[in-house]
Amino acid sequence: MHDDEPMRERNQGEMAHTCRGTINLSTAHFDTEDSCGIVLTSGARTYHLKASSEVERQQWITALELAKAKAVRMMSSHSDDSGDDDDETTSPADKSELHYTIKSLSVKLDDLSTCNDLIAKHGAALQRSLSELDGLKIPYESCEKLKVVNERATLFRITSNAMINACRDFLELAETHSRKWQRALQYEQEQRIHLEETIEQLAKQHNSLERAFRSAPGRTANPTKSFSEGSLLTPKGEDSEEDEDTEYFDAMEDSTSFITVITEAKEDRKAEGGTTGSVDWTSSDNVLDGASLVPKGPPKVKRRVRIPDKPNYSLNLWSIMKNCIGRELSKIPMPVNFNEPLSMLQRLTEDLEYHHLLDKAVHCTSSVEQMCLVAAFSVSSYSTTVHRIAKPFNPMLGETFELDRLDDMGLRSLCEQVSHHPPSAAHYVFSKHGWSLWQEITISSKFRGKYLSIMPLGAIHLEFQASGNHYVWRKSTSTVHNIIVGKLWIDQTGDIEIVNHKTKDRCQLKFLPYSYFSKEVARKVTGVVSDSQGKAHYVLSGSWDEQMECAKIVQSSPSSPSSDGKQKTVYQTLPAKLLWKKYPLPENAENMYYFSELALTLNEHEEGVAPTDSRLRPDQRLMEKGHWDEANSEKQRLEEKQRVSRRRRLEACSRGCGAEEAEKEADVYMPLWFEKRLDPLTGETACIYKGGYWEAKERQDWHMCPNIF
Repeated sequence: MHDDEPMRERNQGEMAHTCRGTINLSTAHFDTEDSCGIVLTSGARTYHLKASSEVERQQWITALELAKAKAVRMMSSHSDDSGDDDDETTSPADKSELHYTIKSLSVKLDDLSTCNDLIAKHGAALQRSLSELDGLKIPYESCEKLKVVNERATLFRITSNAMINACRDFLELAETHSRKWQRALQYEQEQRIHLEETIEQLAKQHNSLERAFRSAPGRTANPTKSFSEGSLLTPKGEDSEEDEDTEYFDAMEDSTSFITVITEAKEDRKAEGGTTGSVDWTSSDNVLDGASLVPKGPPKVKRRVRIPDKPNYSLNLWSIMKNCIGRELSKIPMPVNFNEPLSMLQRLTEDLEYHHLLDKAVHCTSSVEQMCLVAAFSVSSYSTTVHRIAKPFNPMLGETFELDRLDDMGLRSLCEQVSHHPPSAAHYVFSKHGWSLWQEITISSKFRGKYLSIMPLGAIHLEFQASGNHYVWRKSTSTVHNIIVGKLWIDQTGDIEIVNHKTKDRCQLKFLPYSYFSKEVARKVTGVVSDSQGKAHYVLSGSWDEQMECAKIVQSSPSSPSSDGKQKTVYQTLPAKLLWKKYPLPENAENMYYFSELALTLNEHEEGVAPTDSRLRPDQRLMEKGHWDEANSEKQRLEEKQRVSRRRRLEACSRGCGAEEAEKEADVYMPLWFEKRLDPLTGETACIYKGGYWEAKERQDWHMCPNIF
């Protein structure tokens, strides 16, 4: 060993790739041997080292103790490191300079601390030696004792000098950088505050511009707008909901790709020349007449008509959401302040509010007429969302929700949460009127600062038993606007294609994005129903928050090209008939989360449901009662319980299938009432109801249910 040889403790990464003879200083042990020897022990290995003198040996012991202390500190700092560097926003050059300076200061401060300990240690030894010297009576021993005293005094001086030098270096570094750091920190704080104020100011200006534009006179005068044309369905590769940066409401969207002209029935028969009987509107279409006018008889079971009013909790949405930009929302723990007291399973069940449209569709003899009612039903599920800006509770894994309403609605519905990341729910509905519906919906969300896009992924299946007509469609994208400032509002955008897989009839629906620059009504939906040959039979129009109408097509022809060379189809139709109209909201709905009559009953306590039912979820129940603080505590408890369950599954799986497959296998959760099957129509794997729930309810045997609450 040479005393001028540099000593360097390896970092954590280097320790994994050591060469032969490497010693981990943090676990090494040092001892003295005779006058100049050092014994260094590391694990099972022992090294005997020799210095040229006792003074040199003590210098080495001091240096080794300093290095060991530093190694122990480095080990502990590495183990405490979370490894999350996402918040480092300085430039690489600044970051490295700052990191190097902090490291230098830390090293000097650590040296000071260790030197302090060593001074105390050597000082005590010197004191003992001097005491022994005082008690000497035999002259010949004096020489040996004085030698020891001198050696220790020398060591004390060396250590003191090292400490003084370290102090001087530390102070110099601190004085050089402290002012610079203060200025940099102050600048960064000012910049951040300025940036937040700018964003809020821009959002407020944006909001006031919207209001000014909406109230501007003569905004409907736009003679060229009617000639702009776009395809009814965008090509698959260009779906607007797939584009992360699309600003839906700023786009100059086209209205529809067709023009309808209402004509009288007898005039049209002349035009058709009596060549076909397909226009016999009155005889073939009587099922569609009054489709929305369903008398609501008094239910056999009295359901509740109100819930406690929403408490007036003030919360700055932007203060929480600004840290979530670009992240998957389902993975961010949100307080219940953003929720409504219903779970996602209950929201899915709300799709059945206008089930009477399907009950009526059972009696249609014409498949294209039936398609009109199915299309109206698919649009009706969005009517509840227009004022519902709060998010539903993300269900616990294994949570269920049943709707047993054979008496008044003629149906039974069951939902189960079959995946937690990503959140996915399976749903099965049986109606005694002759239809069944099933779906597995996975919620994907993208937050882009100004707006939030919610994309429900998965196919919805509807089958009519008597005819065998099997319809498949998917949900559109929901967009929540004004996240930063202003009143939150929701828009539905995108295209829905409904296909009858038995007859190959199709309905193409287009949800028009709201635009400040369009003369179209807000929330407009248009569509065309065609048969397997591509011949259009019905035009659908309306708005997803109010009503849908259908008009029978009696003739179609191309329009004259517009100024940009595009062309629309002109459909001559009979007068439109109402298919569906939204029920009015209950009294005081604005204080009850804008719940519909059906939504108010969904979380009502019922006897005999499974112990995993959403009605029994404690944080949701506390929130409904207005105890939001207790609900937030309970929500944290439930989420931690769910994390513990997942860890147990992971450990059990790693024991059974090997650690390398454990992570993958742990997420393959086995639902209780549903099972994964390949869907032959869509080619996708989806969870389908396997039976047994209603039989278990009949027996009141719930032993198989997991304990999730």
